[in-house]
Amino acid sequence: MCMAYVYILTNEKNKTLYVGVTNNLVRRVYEHKQGLVNGFSKRYKLHKLVYYEQIPSIINAIEREKQLKLWHRDWKERLIRTKNVNWDDLYNEICL
Repeated sequence: MCMAYVYILTNEKNKTLYVGVTNNLVRRVYEHKQGLVNGFSKRYKLHKLVYYEQIPSIINAIEREKQLKLWHRDWKERLIRTKNVNWDDLYNEICL
C-alpha cells in the first residue's frame, strides 16, 4: 500500500492557503518552492509548508483533500495550529 499526503502551503505572510495531495511530499513541496508548479500556488508564491497529514492510500488522501478544501479558513487555521503553533515552514522537517 502506498502512502499519500495531504498538505497545506501558505505564503510568507500566511495570507493565502493552498490544500494539495501527493504521493511524494518532499518532491511536491520542492516543486512548489522552485516555482515548477504552474497555477494558484505559483501565482500567490505559496512556498511554505505549514501542515501535512500522512494517509494510508491515495484514494483516502484525495477524499481528505476535498474535505479540507470545503472548510472555512478559520477551521484550517485551527488545524494548522494543532501541529504547528508558529506556522513554521516544515519543509526541513520532512527532508531529514
